[in-house]
Amino acid sequence: MGKGGTIGMRLSRVHSSHPAVLLFEGYLAAVGLGTALLVLPWASTEVPLSLVDAIFTATSAICVTGLIVVDTGSRFTAFGQGVILCMIQIGGLGIMTVSVVLFRLVRRRIGFRHRMAVQELFSHTPRTDIYQLLGSIVVFTVVAEGIGTLLFLAHWWPEMAFPRALAMAGFHAVSAFCNAGFSLLGTSFTAYRDSLLLNVTACGLITLGGLGFPVVYELWSLARRRTGGRLRTSVQTRAVLLTSGILVVAGTAVFLATGGEAMGEDGTAGRILASLFQSVTCRTAGFNTVEIGALNPTVLAFMIFLMFFGASPGSCGGGVKTTTLAVLAAFSLSRFRGRIRVNMFYKSVPHDTVTKCVTVTLLSVALISGALFLLLWAEQDRATHGMAPGQTFLGYLFEVVSAFGTVGLSMGATSSLGIPGKIIIVVMMLIGRVGVPAFTYIIAGTEARSGFEYAEENLMVG
Repeated sequence: MGKGGTIGMRLSRVHSSHPAVLLFEGYLAAVGLGTALLVLPWASTEVPLSLVDAIFTATSAICVTGLIVVDTGSRFTAFGQGVILCMIQIGGLGIMTVSVVLFRLVRRRIGFRHRMAVQELFSHTPRTDIYQLLGSIVVFTVVAEGIGTLLFLAHWWPEMAFPRALAMAGFHAVSAFCNAGFSLLGTSFTAYRDSLLLNVTACGLITLGGLGFPVVYELWSLARRRTGGRLRTSVQTRAVLLTSGILVVAGTAVFLATGGEAMGEDGTAGRILASLFQSVTCRTAGFNTVEIGALNPTVLAFMIFLMFFGASPGSCGGGVKTTTLAVLAAFSLSRFRGRIRVNMFYKSVPHDTVTKCVTVTLLSVALISGALFLLLWAEQDRATHGMAPGQTFLGYLFEVVSAFGTVGLSMGATSSLGIPGKIIIVVMMLIGRVGVPAFTYIIAGTEARSGFEYAEENLMVG
């Protein structure tokens, strides 16, 4: 074998050992297994699910998205719903997290690739306590979902038998914490829009699952170690908490001001509760207490903005992430003030991080634009799925961003898409869950490097 062939094989091995490739392979394997289980006759209450619908449902579950092509509560048996629930739990914790925890339980050696993949998912800096972090993630997940199950049970037990109420509570607690949006109710939570217990429980679980495990772990560690004095949190934790808080408050205000009759009567507690719930859930979770298709274009456009940025790094949610929005805001403010460096909380953000945020945002916009074009092209000869002709573009854009942000909210178009349209949405859900940087590496096979540098020449911009 020649020298060129040897180098090519070496590069191939390096590419296949990259954490991004391992992560993507894990999700593909999970989708394949889920699809095989969902097409079984005893997974459906009627005729077995078609292959495309099974792939779509499995992808939506493992990517914790919540977009559906068939009703989860009526179309699947207890076995089928159990498969979906397991996939939601695995997808919420992350393929690499689950695999590493299982390897540790059976006392198997964990390879370097797995450790690197987990490091990429849950830490912005190298750390030696990665196994302790994973253990804390599992414990935190079990405790949060357990408390959520009890609170949901207190809501549903008075209106249905205990076994049914417990199943409903457990399913929705896992789905809410993992920001999945899958529901056994045909209309999500619209029948309970005025229930304070259900709304607060769901919002709490969604928020805990969307903040990011590194942030929760850091706050918990600081609280345990505190012996007096001031708590010192990392820039990432401060950025996540501040940005998430601003988005929730701003979203609630926008829904209150522009939501119209769909949000309830002006000045009522029900309208405030519905506005708060939608502000929390439309960033990552996919549950809804109001009919999405009944909302006006102003509200829908703002929801697209929230879905695009989504949750925080290392969380159950998707999107471009809150930290990206925070860095972009700080970058814009620095340029407006004529400053070169980007500073946040009395710390300077590395140039590479700023460049990555800008690149991820631009690539995400390009991916969404391309998917929207393909979806409009693939569905041009089909009906507008119950949407008015003027809403078709907005409706498809809403579905694409919802898939990319792994949110799961829908204006009603997803369930009526043809096979090409469903495939496009499946691809967007996978990209959204794996992440744009990882997907870019998988496609390009190379990471950023300096390359050649030539003589500079200016050009007019703006």
